[in-house]
Amino acid sequence: MKFITTLLCFIILTTTVMSQNNYALLPQPVKLIPAEGHFSFNKNTQIVLTQGAASFASVAQMLTDQLQMAYGLSASVKNGSAKSNNINFILNNELAEEAYLLNIDKHKINIEAKTGKGAFYALQTLFQLMPAQIYSTTASQETPIAAACQIEDLPRYNYRGLMLDVGRYYFPVSFIKRYLDLMAVYKLNTFHWHLTEDQGWRIEIKKYPLLTKISSIRKETMVGKYDDMKFDHTPYGGFYTQDEIKDIVAYAAKKFITIIPEIEMPGHSQAVLAAYPQFGCNPDKIYEVATKWGVSEDVLCPREETFTFMEDVLTEVMALFPGKYIHIGGDECPKTQWKQSRFCQDLIKKLGLKNEQELQSYFIGRMDKFITSKGKRLLGWDEILEGGLSPNAMVMSWRGTKGGIEAAKLNHDVVMSPTDYFYIDYYQANPSTQPLAIGGFLPLSKCYSFEPDLPELNEAQTKHIVGIQANLWTEYISTPAYAEYMAFPRALALAEIAWSPKAPKNYPEFLSRLQKQKPKMDALKINYCPVEFK
Repeated sequence: MKFITTLLCFIILTTTVMSQNNYALLPQPVKLIPAEGHFSFNKNTQIVLTQGAASFASVAQMLTDQLQMAYGLSASVKNGSAKSNNINFILNNELAEEAYLLNIDKHKINIEAKTGKGAFYALQTLFQLMPAQIYSTTASQETPIAAACQIEDLPRYNYRGLMLDVGRYYFPVSFIKRYLDLMAVYKLNTFHWHLTEDQGWRIEIKKYPLLTKISSIRKETMVGKYDDMKFDHTPYGGFYTQDEIKDIVAYAAKKFITIIPEIEMPGHSQAVLAAYPQFGCNPDKIYEVATKWGVSEDVLCPREETFTFMEDVLTEVMALFPGKYIHIGGDECPKTQWKQSRFCQDLIKKLGLKNEQELQSYFIGRMDKFITSKGKRLLGWDEILEGGLSPNAMVMSWRGTKGGIEAAKLNHDVVMSPTDYFYIDYYQANPSTQPLAIGGFLPLSKCYSFEPDLPELNEAQTKHIVGIQANLWTEYISTPAYAEYMAFPRALALAEIAWSPKAPKNYPEFLSRLQKQKPKMDALKINYCPVEFK
């Protein structure tokens, strides 16, 4: 009897997986019940906001716009009651904030959600249940259809992130918006925008105009492999005005994406010192914006005027980004200049600190106190653990999972972003077949194998793992097309881990759904790496 029960469970599970595979959704939903047939849109189809669903109007309009663009079909948005031949948006206060119910049959489509977020994610799933034409920008005469099924869905993690480094190379506003578009398709909801680096400062700060006049431009750029030490002898620069940033933040909000800005400190700040050398440990030194990749020894000095400068900068940054997190970096800060600085050594003694690591903790703590006073939360790379963690800080664990585990055990929230799984600037196939990259090897299968639920943590500590993120550093990625190539399809592995329920990893099944997703990725004109597609 036990054997029969086990066999029956196996058959049910296998059937469910196969059924979901046939629908080829990415990320895979919590529950999908297949049904026969499909819903066909026609000229009489209406998009209806039922009683209480008025807050879904912007999402309903997205559906209208997409149908018009892809099929030339005019489906107006109206208030009313759920009826046949309609797409009915229904308020369901019993659902979680990002959850949704999607019921498609031959007669109607019902979308139930508690918030606009849930309705938006239901819409992304609906689009994946339609032919690839739905993503086209050229209208077709085909009849739009959606595969019949019932879906219950909500994300595993609230933080589902993708990072883009614009410090090494500036990417135009149009590409930032496209990056957000593609994130939204796969239900990623946090864009980590790495805005400052040794090699370039990319955000307008009105109180300190030299940051864009001087710090945003380097005299030349490395070309080829690092060991070759070759340069192009051509000035390179670019930055985002505050008006452009406001526009991008508003654009992201429409897609329910939060943007987290990163302003690096106290390391990765050579570009700052090129414009304002008084904030370094050697004010008489002539600094230049870095032209080489790697970690610079030139770091900020923890003087009071430096803290005033950073607080002024962050005040303008916080006014631009309404999200609750401000990323201050905190990684890869060499201590050589602090060890050689009489001021730093005297400060260590004055504060009763043990060493330079604790001096960095003091620096981060000062910024944490300021950021907290403004109603925000500090987020930093796992080096901020060194010398003691600031009280309100959230940790982004990149040097493996150790830092994240330590932070979670101290009851700090954590975003897991380990290099070995989510540094998507690494090669994703045989380097001899790929464009030049920074090194490393991170195939799609390795990305997909990551499990954030770590055995080192108990149940209470595990709750502090709030999400995961993949990072696209750009030392060797100078164009939007190459950035897309490195991000996709690996971003889809991240999306599924962050959204779908914990389950035994089944990479062949994931790959099968990915293969079926290819026509939609082609319709979206994603410049993905083709190595996993046949």
